[in-house]
Amino acid sequence: MNTSFIKPKISVRDHVSPQEWEARVHLAACYRLIDLYGMSDHISNHVTVRVPGTQNEFLINPYGVLYDQMTASCMIRIDIEGNILFNPSEGYEVNRSGYIIHGAIHAVRHDVDCIIHTHTLTGMTVASMQCGLLPIAQMSMRWVKGVSYHDYESIVNMDERERMVRDLGDSNVMILRNHGLLTCGRNIPECFNRMFWLKRACDLQVMFLSCNQQMIRLSDEVIEKTWGAYQPGGTRHKQQKQGLLEWPALLHKLDVIDPSFRQ
Repeated sequence: MNTSFIKPKISVRDHVSPQEWEARVHLAACYRLIDLYGMSDHISNHVTVRVPGTQNEFLINPYGVLYDQMTASCMIRIDIEGNILFNPSEGYEVNRSGYIIHGAIHAVRHDVDCIIHTHTLTGMTVASMQCGLLPIAQMSMRWVKGVSYHDYESIVNMDERERMVRDLGDSNVMILRNHGLLTCGRNIPECFNRMFWLKRACDLQVMFLSCNQQMIRLSDEVIEKTWGAYQPGGTRHKQQKQGLLEWPALLHKLDVIDPSFRQ
């Protein structure tokens, strides 16, 4: 099934560099995968990727288009202040919260090329728990020491940027209290991998707490050892290749379902 929704009047591929076009294809794929795995929120939330070869420009979705309708050609290029530099999606603009949150992080974290923000139900549930993310099982321990938290201040505005990036620090995973989840990555596969497993950890926590059972308490030593396995140089970190290992298979999965994300 071809679900292309926006058809630009120009050939976007002919108007961008090969590197930007490749980034657009992978970004569109990421949006489709987020929808496929139940992490989309209608037209809300955002995934951004830095435009290759730039520091202050990134690609973001046209506001009003569903995640399973995203294509390489529809993405809008903006700068960190939200100025539109190239918009092939005529009639669509950028969500203000998107450029506030993502622009703030892209501006200061030059080690980060991709940022994902979601409002999954279990993500928002855990974000509203005073306890935060608990080390319930292996997938939770992956994050237990590397998660940062940012308190809710109402609908995000420009004044909040400084506090948000301060709370994120050098972490690549942040829980926005009473709001949702955010992950960062050096590339799109890495960032998606982090969001997928962070969301699963939240799923697990909500399911476990609903059982009204006592949790098996693991020692700090075991939790530390498990967390360390996922850090650079750790055994699991090497095995997973930070999301790159499964990315070609995920793209193939999308190609079988609907390859129009490549348009």
